[in-house]
Amino acid sequence: MKKLKQWILRTFGRVAGRNSIRRVLRQAKLTWKKVKKLLGKAKPEKRAAHVQELLRLFTGVCDGDVLLIYVDEVHIHRDLDRGYTWGRRGERIWRKSDCPKLSDRLNAYGAYDFTNGECLLWQDGWCNGEHTVQFLHEVVRWRAGKKGRLVLIWDNAPCHVAKAVKAEAARLGIEIVNLPGYSPDLNPIERLWDWMREEVSRGFCHGSVQELHEACQAFIARINRDPIALVDRLWPKFELDPEFEDKLRVPT
Repeated sequence: MKKLKQWILRTFGRVAGRNSIRRVLRQAKLTWKKVKKLLGKAKPEKRAAHVQELLRLFTGVCDGDVLLIYVDEVHIHRDLDRGYTWGRRGERIWRKSDCPKLSDRLNAYGAYDFTNGECLLWQDGWCNGEHTVQFLHEVVRWRAGKKGRLVLIWDNAPCHVAKAVKAEAARLGIEIVNLPGYSPDLNPIERLWDWMREEVSRGFCHGSVQELHEACQAFIARINRDPIALVDRLWPKFELDPEFEDKLRVPT
């Protein structure tokens, strides 16, 4: 509202009150909304092709032939994430922080087994090519004895497309499917990270990175106890919103 008042003064040379501005906005059928980011470099045709491939993989999941794993990295700071919570009217809510350094954070790999409704959090330093290879071995151990060929879906991060990583995935018998560029909404594990932040770091500053790590692992263990609820919350996108996809075609 403050910016609008300044813009009206600069543009029209008039001073407008808040109530007058609100009245005009309502008459124009405008409302206060949160802005969402549109990744304009995303390619609609590649996104559509990925969804078609996912539908084919889903048939394999239903037939028991495919073990579908989504993978992504997560970086959670030891300091609290700010957000909404319940509080008394007219009173500000305070949460104490000991001002951790930016380096005080959890760097971890995550895997979401869509076929079985189970998640894995694996943390071993920085997320680079060497650790990605180690993580692939961890995924194979984690899913040992499960039915179906292992298909892994992830984005095109440098540590994912490294030659050593691709070679090791092939040696381990892991089929890799890369997400189309600039399409985090097609990876349901992104919602897992939002969920974990909401439960673990929203409004709470952990005493150490180790405490943060333990809290995250406890969260993963808790959600793994209800596979149906887990899959329901992290259901992949099998259909694209035409309105959203059309916006990607508009030149910027």
